[in-house]
Amino acid sequence: MVYIIIVIFVCIAIYFFYNNSKPQKIISIPKTWHNLLLKHVMFYSKLSPEEQLQFQENMRMFLMQTRIEAVGFKIEELDTVFVTASAVIPVFCFDDWEYTNLSTVLIYPDNFNANLEFEGEGRNIAGLVGTGRFDNQMILSRKALHHGFSNKTDKGNTAIHEFIHLIDKLDGDVDGIPKILLSNTYAIPWLNLVHEKMEAINNNTSDIRNYGGTNQQEFFAVASEYFFERPKLFRRKHPELYKMMSDCFCKKAK
Repeated sequence: MVYIIIVIFVCIAIYFFYNNSKPQKIISIPKTWHNLLLKHVMFYSKLSPEEQLQFQENMRMFLMQTRIEAVGFKIEELDTVFVTASAVIPVFCFDDWEYTNLSTVLIYPDNFNANLEFEGEGRNIAGLVGTGRFDNQMILSRKALHHGFSNKTDKGNTAIHEFIHLIDKLDGDVDGIPKILLSNTYAIPWLNLVHEKMEAINNNTSDIRNYGGTNQQEFFAVASEYFFERPKLFRRKHPELYKMMSDCFCKKAK
């Protein structure tokens, strides 16, 4: 009898844990989000009314599959809008897209260190895609998250950067070669162009952020930030790379 009670208790505990760990069911995107997106998200503001409705639907689908949680502060509406918009922007042109390698986005109040502590020394990390016990999780600095949408001229966006890493990771390797977006015929030209652009960065002859010269995967993420944040400037400065990334992302942005 005691054994049966224990089994029932365990089953109930598992049930409540499972249901509490699932993303909240989002019936519709709040009407207030439209104005927030128009004000803060340039990509959204340049879409047609029909595309804006599709963007909102993509946000809803993302929130159906992914939890967004704050660590050390109370999450606000704009935090959720920024994370969700960052997820949708790179894959807006793809139907029924799912980040199958993401379950939770954790937002820290500020930058954090290698031990994922946001207090103390060495707090120079603004975002990362988790591994090990943090697999299928993304960790973002709230400060960096907001900066990515408030600064319209710096060509950078930390949250988009990390979602690009997730896209890169979907083929099994974070290597700067987005096989899920890139056809085989583009792979070699892509790598040749990447190495050329990385060399320019490391020789201080490029306006692409220096971090892009670290390795192929960081180049892909950094160049993607620039591509989505300053598309007109990117196209003028790097026409060949812009064309290739447009083919990857099937971009609709003006």
